[in-house]
Amino acid sequence: MGREFVEIFDEWVHTYDASVGGKDPEYAAVFENYKDILEAVAKKAVSPVAEFGTGTGNLTAALLEKGIEVTGIEPNAAMRKAAADKFPELVLLDGDFLDFDLPQQPKSFVSSYAFHHLTDREKEQAIKLYASLLPSGGKVVFADTVFESEEAKQGRIVYEEGEGHKNLVEDLKREHYTTVPVLEGLFQQNGFDVNFKRLNNYVFLMDATKR
Repeated sequence: MGREFVEIFDEWVHTYDASVGGKDPEYAAVFENYKDILEAVAKKAVSPVAEFGTGTGNLTAALLEKGIEVTGIEPNAAMRKAAADKFPELVLLDGDFLDFDLPQQPKSFVSSYAFHHLTDREKEQAIKLYASLLPSGGKVVFADTVFESEEAKQGRIVYEEGEGHKNLVEDLKREHYTTVPVLEGLFQQNGFDVNFKRLNNYVFLMDATKR
């Protein structure tokens, strides 16, 4: 359920905000336009929302600034503490994309830079679950690293190998990055209309509305 990657964040929590802020050159392209990406998710969300992978609370902040009611869901204890320190009144729960309890029915599920922790099979289970919980018109709004095709993914790996970005290449090979056609099919077959918008060379915005 994506929790095999949880321990990575025990250390990354200390430098995460610097990384997403562009201070790690190896990951600069991944996090290019980071604030605009978070804003794009927040603009599409409908309150109240459940946010998966709250991390240090950066997307949370963008949502709260728009007056959106947020319940945070985060499997890593260090990340939950970081978010709680920023937002002491935030409802913040231990959970993940497939295992969570919510105090109320959300109208949106949102996330940034996290859905790739699930395999495609788990992504299918998650989208089916969200369809069962959302009302008609409810939204799934995720921003994540997604590729136009498997060929595009392999091409990006070759490019980053050429740049000497060993850590990024390891991530691309280890984690469960998928493609637009795969996600489009999963959303459509579970009763969503979905649009994809490229936000940088790595990230697409997925804006899905339950029919």
